[in-house]
Amino acid sequence: MMKRKWPVRAGHAATALLCLIAMGTVFAPQSAQAIPSFAEQTDQPCSSCHVGSFGPALTPMGRLFKLNGYVWDSGETSVPKVSAMLQTYLTHTEKGQDGGAAPHFAPNDNPSVDQVSLFYGGKILDHLGAFVQTTYDGIARRFAWDNVDVRYADTANFGNVSAVLGISVNNNPTVQDLWNSTPAWGTPFSAADLAPAPAAAPVIAGGFAQQVLGSSVYAMWDDWLYTEVGAYGNLSDRTQTILGVSPMGENRINGLAPYWRVAAQHQFGSHYVSLGTFGLSANLFPGQDRSAGTDRATDLGLDATYDYLGDEDNNFSVYAAFINEHQSLGASSVLSGTNGSNTLRSGNLTAAYTYLQTYTFSLGYFDIWGTTDMGLYGGDSFNGSPNSNGINAEIDYTPFGKDDSPFGHHVNLRLGLQYTDYLKFNGARSNYDGAGRNASDNNTVAAFAWFLF
Repeated sequence: MMKRKWPVRAGHAATALLCLIAMGTVFAPQSAQAIPSFAEQTDQPCSSCHVGSFGPALTPMGRLFKLNGYVWDSGETSVPKVSAMLQTYLTHTEKGQDGGAAPHFAPNDNPSVDQVSLFYGGKILDHLGAFVQTTYDGIARRFAWDNVDVRYADTANFGNVSAVLGISVNNNPTVQDLWNSTPAWGTPFSAADLAPAPAAAPVIAGGFAQQVLGSSVYAMWDDWLYTEVGAYGNLSDRTQTILGVSPMGENRINGLAPYWRVAAQHQFGSHYVSLGTFGLSANLFPGQDRSAGTDRATDLGLDATYDYLGDEDNNFSVYAAFINEHQSLGASSVLSGTNGSNTLRSGNLTAAYTYLQTYTFSLGYFDIWGTTDMGLYGGDSFNGSPNSNGINAEIDYTPFGKDDSPFGHHVNLRLGLQYTDYLKFNGARSNYDGAGRNASDNNTVAAFAWFLF
């Protein structure tokens, strides 16, 4: 996972809304992203909604299920819509990390329980559903709320145009998105928390996750054009602390940060394609310091998806994304001696092949590059450069989640092996011979087991 150079935070009005969300999910009448409660509710195997029988990669049916508010059901189950997840890793880097990979961990070859999560996932009322996750972070050793997406959706007709209209309330920009080419559910779908990670990333790529609350309205027009607009605001320090999130050192949003999304999709035979754009713009108090005014980060992304879903034996997917971030650093230049303005860009391209909805091999290339700035990146990078790039490869085995699985819809499991090869890491190349780490020192092999039940 990337470490975020631009973290963030939301006002007191949001606290009341959080309480309403909590009541709606905890006290909802009991009646399923890749959690067994969704499968129980729909009476469909995980493979109906997820490529490789395991999330978060969505099939067309999975995107429709999410679009329509997580409410589709078979009417034949009274099982509570609660699921749990356990994610464990064994992480090896080419060179050990000085002082330990994290507090309480050795420099290298660390087994870890990265996450233990509890989910509420599914229908609340006829048009109201939710995906709500709370997580124990085994690295930081604390509980916190995690991804939340509560949505209301219904259908409508405008003359000859049909539409699915909806509202999403969520805590992580792009977590509500239908495509795996945007950051929240993008590739790689999991990563070892103890592995070294680039210091820089656009703010929309996780920089506001769980520190904000936002709402957006969306529409899918005639099943081909998707539009969405919304805004995010920081949660207060007190609210974040109650929810298990540390607000220390966050860049605080001043007012609201607008968010937008447009995407077009088309399916022809066994082939599916989508092409879209998304973005966010935020005025920020750096480190919560209001004495010098604000910075501004504006992210504009382009993304595309291709799926071949011709038969149950062979699935092929390609995910691509590019994000351009413009940073106006009026406050930070005064407070920290940064440049007055910067550009940061990120791109990734991943291809994945799945056989029998059980065996998956994926290969991806990622790149982060931008303006050299000692004031902004100097503490984490070589010579103030944010540049990192490399290759990700992964092999997965998912034995369950199909119609004939021995545990039905109740249990799923993914076993995997990941390899990350860095060609450049925080400005340092693999052949860098100065003080500090070469890029290749951060190359990582990670074996994982991911349980859902």
